[in-house]
Amino acid sequence: MRISVIGTGYVGLVTGVCLAEIGHIVTCIDIDALKINLLRSGKSPIYEPGLEELIVKNMAEGRLHFTNQYNEGLIRAEVIYIAVGTPSNEDGTADLSALEDAAIAIADQISNDVVIVTKSTVPIGTGDRLKAIIEYNKSNDSVSFEMVSNPEFLREGSAINDTFYGDRIIIGSDSVKAAEMIEEINKPFQIPIYKTSIRSAEMIKYASNAFLATKISFINEISNLCEKLDADITEVAQGMGMDKRIGAHFLNAGIGYGGSCFPKDTNALMQIAGNANHDFELLRSVIEVNKKQQNILTEKAKRRFGSLEGLKIAVLGLAFKPNTDDMREAASLTVVTDLIKSGAVVSAYDPIAIDNARKLLPEEVEFLSNIEDAIQDADCVFILTEWPEIVNFDLELYVSKMGKPVIFDGRNCLDMTKIQKLKIEYHSVGRSSIYLNHSYPVSPLPFQGNKK
Repeated sequence: MRISVIGTGYVGLVTGVCLAEIGHIVTCIDIDALKINLLRSGKSPIYEPGLEELIVKNMAEGRLHFTNQYNEGLIRAEVIYIAVGTPSNEDGTADLSALEDAAIAIADQISNDVVIVTKSTVPIGTGDRLKAIIEYNKSNDSVSFEMVSNPEFLREGSAINDTFYGDRIIIGSDSVKAAEMIEEINKPFQIPIYKTSIRSAEMIKYASNAFLATKISFINEISNLCEKLDADITEVAQGMGMDKRIGAHFLNAGIGYGGSCFPKDTNALMQIAGNANHDFELLRSVIEVNKKQQNILTEKAKRRFGSLEGLKIAVLGLAFKPNTDDMREAASLTVVTDLIKSGAVVSAYDPIAIDNARKLLPEEVEFLSNIEDAIQDADCVFILTEWPEIVNFDLELYVSKMGKPVIFDGRNCLDMTKIQKLKIEYHSVGRSSIYLNHSYPVSPLPFQGNKK
């Protein structure tokens, strides 16, 4: 089919490229001319494993095109996907201005019957709102259109894999014909398809992300309790995850969630609930727990050193997760800013995200191109992103480069059994600390029973 995709961010670009890969003729539209020129040269504006190779391949095979002109991009399109950003406003609501601009452009340009699909994460009822906007602004009264909600469930860093091997494809529409058309488009993926109403599809996206965020905040609260009771969160999470009703995914304790989805979508769902006069107490707690969790390493360091004034601290990993250069809501934004305010001297390393991090982090931060230089003569190390380069880094180099290394691992990604064999002080999340004498301080619980 002839498909147009409006927006070339993570969702739009991955969607367009993967639809081209399964045989459709796809034109991606973005008003950013610089981004379009970059894409036409075969370069991706975002870091996503495997994406650039697919861009080059499908352009060469004539199935993938890029333009910054709506009249060129929408001509003869049978299906139009809207995948523009819906960032958070200051009050947590979703900013729909780009979405509405796209709807007005569609209304002005369409000259044949078309199905319009929202891929962007949008508040419940947005499909109806867009339909009204397009109907009102339509320049050609003879053309008809149908609306579909087809939310994405992509993880940054594995978006290509998620597109081809996802759990489900949700198609929400009040038109059987339109839903069947989108089903036909997606059949080559061979992924289970579930059809719903538009509003249910919109809610499925928010509900899914809110549940996963809840799971993360829950395990982080359990990890904090484990530290006080001398239990090991890694063992606890593994034991929990063996229960099929719970599952092992998203049970990795650490310094909280970040990125472009969970923070934005949980805040937006809170606002949606508030607008419906519903007090979403659980989700409010999830958000608060996550905010506190991002400070846990800094608090550990302050307890350990008393003051961070003048300490040289190496921060390893800046992106919110591995395999992406995305800094949106990354824990490093909170942690590094707090370290600088506390008087620490910060050197930072990330294999991919340094350029983006440089725009967002305090100017006092020294950015380095390798781990060895970052940790040289450092008083302690903060691990914020579990990049393979950091996980597999030779532990003995911490000793030789730092002298008396102190590591605060916010992702529980280092092997404690290996650390125990070296002169490394190690603090993680929800697990006992390792000190240079390999002691494990435990505050014994008071005896509750009666003495014999």
